[in-house]
Amino acid sequence: MKISKTAAAAARRLFGYCQSGGRLDQDKLRTVFSRISEEKPRDYRDILMALQRLARLDLERRKVTVESAVELDEPARQRLVADLEKKYGSDLEVEYLVKPALLGGLTIRVGYDVFDGSVQGRLDRLAKAF
Repeated sequence: MKISKTAAAAARRLFGYCQSGGRLDQDKLRTVFSRISEEKPRDYRDILMALQRLARLDLERRKVTVESAVELDEPARQRLVADLEKKYGSDLEVEYLVKPALLGGLTIRVGYDVFDGSVQGRLDRLAKAF
């Protein structure tokens, strides 16, 4: 559903107000949602939908999926999380999956970013090159 430019701009501005220290503050977000629902400004439904979308995208950006061919030991997990936190900030939700089909290496998904360092990924890229 397409929303007006003013509703989208209002949602972005309100989402900015919900940030504290570069992170989404859930309490501020709840307050903004309740105030908009009570006051019902012009295009309030569009504003709420856009604000919900921005919050969902922010939460997805904090989700990390690490796929490996074998189970990672604890020191390797700690190094991996430390490196990801340097790049993406803290409070990441990390999920580890074992996929033997990767043959070796790792595939890391952070939000919409994908880092494929697996053997299977390299073989696929090599096959496409021919």
